[in-house]
Amino acid sequence: MAKYRSDGQARQAPVARATIRLDKWLWQARFFRSRPQACEMIAEGHLRLNGNRCLKPGHQVGEGDTLTFPQGGRIRLIRVLAPGQRRGPAYEASGLYFDLDPQSNPADAENEENRPTSDQDGWNDVSESTADGRYGNLR
Repeated sequence: MAKYRSDGQARQAPVARATIRLDKWLWQARFFRSRPQACEMIAEGHLRLNGNRCLKPGHQVGEGDTLTFPQGGRIRLIRVLAPGQRRGPAYEASGLYFDLDPQSNPADAENEENRPTSDQDGWNDVSESTADGRYGNLR
């Protein structure tokens, strides 16, 4: 029996949002090499789902959810675009999310600026480019 609104039209059932386990999604999107790694990171409280700390790997995520977690020395801010069907290749996994903060790690940029160039490292000197040049004064 159909339920009706006060204006006489039938109510429509709410559309169920496609969801997937959080640890499985992180693994399918290739943020972690294994599901146990994703579970460990979640259980330790390092992940925020829509701004709230999440401690359960089985929490459901779906389109539009925002995830914040540390990875590789930087904080990742990710919006879920779709639940995954499988752990596919990297190009397929990149379609599951949108990186809200695509800037590279500032620490990496700082290290890159301080890195010596090839002409500053001293190995381009002709006298040091051969074994005789490097070890000639040891004889």
